[in-house]
Amino acid sequence: MIVTRAKSLKGSFQVPGDKSISHRSVMFGALSMGTTEVTNFLEGADCLSTISCFRRMGIHIDYTPGNSTVLVRGKGLYGLTRPEGMLDVGNSGTTMRLMSGILCGQTFQTQLTGDSSIQKRPMGRVIDPLTQMGADIKSLPGGGLAPLTVTPAKEGLHGIHYISKVASAQVKSAILLAGLYADSPTSVTEPYVSRNHTEIMLKRMGADVRVSNTTATIAPDARLTGDRIEVPGDISSAAYFIAAGLLVPGSEILIKNVGINPTRDGILRVLKAMGASLEILNIRNTDSEAAGDILVRHSNLKAAEIGGDLIPTLIDEIPVIAVMACFAEGTTVIRDAAELKVKESNRIDVMVKNLSSMGADITATEDGMIIRGGKPLRGTLINSMEDHRIAMSFAVAGLLADGETTIQNASCVNISYPGFYQDLDRLGAFK
Repeated sequence: MIVTRAKSLKGSFQVPGDKSISHRSVMFGALSMGTTEVTNFLEGADCLSTISCFRRMGIHIDYTPGNSTVLVRGKGLYGLTRPEGMLDVGNSGTTMRLMSGILCGQTFQTQLTGDSSIQKRPMGRVIDPLTQMGADIKSLPGGGLAPLTVTPAKEGLHGIHYISKVASAQVKSAILLAGLYADSPTSVTEPYVSRNHTEIMLKRMGADVRVSNTTATIAPDARLTGDRIEVPGDISSAAYFIAAGLLVPGSEILIKNVGINPTRDGILRVLKAMGASLEILNIRNTDSEAAGDILVRHSNLKAAEIGGDLIPTLIDEIPVIAVMACFAEGTTVIRDAAELKVKESNRIDVMVKNLSSMGADITATEDGMIIRGGKPLRGTLINSMEDHRIAMSFAVAGLLADGETTIQNASCVNISYPGFYQDLDRLGAFK
């Protein structure tokens, strides 16, 4: 993909459905009794991997490409059947980690695999707590890496209180899902609150889920009931257009129906502190998930310090925040974000390397970055590392750079946002 400087971006549109909620709607719908109707489902490659895995375990899922309404005909907590061969999660860490928790409670052995990126990502963070619960889950190559083999627990699963070293919704969700099959309540305490879509959706479907400060607790053996789930737009996908609207002179963009769950809205709080012209309109609740329309206009941004309990609320948006920091007045410091090293790529190293090649004044730290704003960017060749958030972040950077920015493996955006470049084009990015 070749991106050049944009004159201005104008228009209104809606980003695709939230990736985290779309995954969970299929998984939890499969474990419920009755039909779960999902509207505005994200038709990205990751979420389609989740559909594929549950279809292979005997769940009837009505989904036609191009139709964002999905019907999941659940069979209850114990209705899954053994698949033939390995379950392939593709590039989806959410699918791998959450399904690990679900599969620990089944009566059949399963093997989980994924693409080359997934096979490098740390699965020990779910293997360890699940093993503490009595699960038999093993890394085939060793070192806590996929592929994984999940064998029925000989003595069943036991409820535990797990103190997590990281604020990770995937870790928390895997443990809570295994807790549905345990012999007593299961709790997870995090250093900070991570995104809480699992707690919200499971409670709606009938699970006994309680939250106190940074601890979530689930009671076992729930009878989940199918529900209607309206998926709001994904704030992580909206972030690239928020950034483009703030940075490209003369721009005004309205992004409709974006999820603004308080455990996900850190980017909005940071940008307001940076002086962004940003309004949230028409705020409402969509199936217990807050949503609103986000209006952004070109702004002169100032630097910020980003760390602590803000990080879990904007972890996926840090790459594009780093791009915005290049155009902000002053020095932006991002810390407490070591989790970026174990995403689809090492996002700290990739952002620093690529932004430096464009002329930015940016330095990597052990757990983040330091960006000194104000240096003009120039187009160059960008290696996306097949990471969708890297590719989209540098598409935004390219709209502000001199010359041509060429993004390698640009189609990796299909993981979370198949129509990303088309939506940029509709706003005038490539005119």
